[in-house]
Amino acid sequence: MVYELDTEKLVFRIVSALVDDLREVRVQSITTETGTIFEVTVAATDIGKVIGKQGRNAGAIRVLLSAIGHAANKRYGLDVVTSRLHSS
Repeated sequence: MVYELDTEKLVFRIVSALVDDLREVRVQSITTETGTIFEVTVAATDIGKVIGKQGRNAGAIRVLLSAIGHAANKRYGLDVVTSRLHSS
């Protein structure tokens, strides 16, 4: 049995569990020649939570993306950016 995985939704769910301001969470997939980059946008106050101490949270998400990509014979990457719309 083969399961189809929506990687963008998975990244959204993981990031949403880490942040306080869910309204600012955005995940956009950008397809390039070398693979797909998931650009995660969060509030400025939440960026540290997504990155984590010494980059551990972002690193863990990247490891998951790497494993998923390996299974699907694709390359996935992760970029974390601050929301420009955040007004504080």
